[in-house]
Amino acid sequence: MHHYFGSKDQLFLAAIEAPADPAELLPELLAGGRDGLGEGVVRLLLTVWDGPMQPAGLALVRSAVGNEWGAKLLREFLVTQVLRRVVGTLDLPRHEAEVRGALVASQLIGLVMGRYVLRIEPLAGSSPEALVAAIGPTVQRYLTGDVALPPR
Repeated sequence: MHHYFGSKDQLFLAAIEAPADPAELLPELLAGGRDGLGEGVVRLLLTVWDGPMQPAGLALVRSAVGNEWGAKLLREFLVTQVLRRVVGTLDLPRHEAEVRGALVASQLIGLVMGRYVLRIEPLAGSSPEALVAAIGPTVQRYLTGDVALPPR
């Protein structure tokens, strides 16, 4: 396994045909600290999805909508490869980190579904920076602001 894929994470990314490797994309975003993290997450998502990796990403999302195995793979990708790394920089109690990560996931998945799968206008035709300005503050609040945490 190590000879062909290098690590368990790399094997996982290859198995799901992930559109991008978060280990390569996230360090620069996370180095900026808490301020602007929400906008940075949205900007990074749009950069990946508006680029050449879009067809693989669409295949992954469509698979997740169509069957439980695909949903599990997408969920694992989001949780283990992206959200834990982002929320992990905030030094939060586990339950709070999980809730905040789930809220961020709901926003990002909604953006992907509306812009790239359903192509809802004007969302689909908006510039990335307009979407960062509109959605980034909500993601920031989910990450660092006041949110009502459901009980365990």
